[in-house]
Amino acid sequence: MALTPRLELRQSQTLVMTPQLQQAIKLLQLTNLELTAYVDNEIERNPLLERDERDERDDDAPPAPEAAKPGESDDRVLGAEYDNLWTSDGVGDQIGPAAAESWRGAAIDQAPAGAIGFREHVLNQLMVELTDPVDRVIGVHLADMLDDAGYLEGALEPVAERLGCGVARIEATLGRLQRFEPTGVFARSLKECLALQLRERDRLDPAMQAMLDNLDLLAVQNLRELKRRCGVDDEDLDDMLAEIHALDPKPGLAFGGDATVAVMPDVYVRQSADGGWTVELNNATLPRVLVNDRYYARVRRGARSKGEKAYLSECLQSANWLARSLDQRANTILRVASELVRQQEAFLTHGVQHLRPLVLRNIAEAIEMHESTVSRVTANKYMATPRGFFEMRYFFTSAIPGRDGEAHSAEAVRDRIKRLIDAEDAARTLSDERLAEALKREGIDIARRTVAKYREAMGIASSARRRRAKAGPLR
Repeated sequence: MALTPRLELRQSQTLVMTPQLQQAIKLLQLTNLELTAYVDNEIERNPLLERDERDERDDDAPPAPEAAKPGESDDRVLGAEYDNLWTSDGVGDQIGPAAAESWRGAAIDQAPAGAIGFREHVLNQLMVELTDPVDRVIGVHLADMLDDAGYLEGALEPVAERLGCGVARIEATLGRLQRFEPTGVFARSLKECLALQLRERDRLDPAMQAMLDNLDLLAVQNLRELKRRCGVDDEDLDDMLAEIHALDPKPGLAFGGDATVAVMPDVYVRQSADGGWTVELNNATLPRVLVNDRYYARVRRGARSKGEKAYLSECLQSANWLARSLDQRANTILRVASELVRQQEAFLTHGVQHLRPLVLRNIAEAIEMHESTVSRVTANKYMATPRGFFEMRYFFTSAIPGRDGEAHSAEAVRDRIKRLIDAEDAARTLSDERLAEALKREGIDIARRTVAKYREAMGIASSARRRRAKAGPLR
């Protein structure tokens, strides 16, 4: 076949990302606070744009919650312990003035310049260490209960009641959070904070535990009685006091405290009188703009050069585009949130064990949108529900197939494994094989190795170790 030059016409279709489309995508993934800053900048730049100050909020809408931030420390509870234990001249005499002064400035000296905030540091670890979405939901709730010093404020029972799960599951997740850095965070008391740090250093022996059990004696400098209760001599007591004062009683303050960052819900979810669920946009945080057509018409009449007319046309086009894009963004968020609520209604009604398996594709197909659009909508968007304050992405969970054709949430399966183990006979602990068989009888098709993976992820020992632990020490 001869090779000769020739001209051909071909017709094809390509998707062109116009600047307007790129900006629309950008708006979709901004948080409400970031969007407000963007709109403010556009209003300053575009003379045809102005903020819509009309109050269109529904009077029946729930009040906006306060910014999600670490709780404030209760000095009435912890302050006295800190002051008495760490600044007493008597203690300084025991460990030496230089050592005491060195400790007092440690929290300030060790704070790196420009470091991330304490809450962000905790949440970064949470997203890496907790792969189970249920544990993440619990972890975020507990992180919201931290005060600036890193202590957990409040009881666990209300969290369990709100999320619809057992206190044991909350405590198990808390145990994993207490291994985060800085060591000592998520403690519920000064004693527990110090114990976590000593355990991490492998120094929580019986004598040190006795000292922690008698911090009141240390606070009033009753060293003679403290030495008796710990069962140590003067030299050992001096060493123990030096170890105690090398610890950090307020680990969260090493980060210099967090600036208050308001995290407001993008949507509210409320249960209606008929038992269904109502989804509403949080209009209080949505910026609204108006296009001043009258001003445009007046200035347009006075425009003389082509450059002036072109500039005004560009401003008008940009203003109209922004107004339409804000409206489209709000409608898209509402559609995605409404479908999320519909898909996860069982969770809202019954609790965290009833999270359905869900992926982006499920939502995208239901509302006829692209998966990438759903991904952008659910990133950094928050939903206020009767069960708490959630980022939308927490509702996406993996699935385990069932023999009846119905998929089961991986989180619900993990919870079922834990409940089976909690109820097992101490003399006949359930092996991974028997757990898999029990789940299959309940219609959950799961392999033994998957059971083992889930069990290990929850920090549960093997059946042999559980049997030895439940049998107790040999007599």
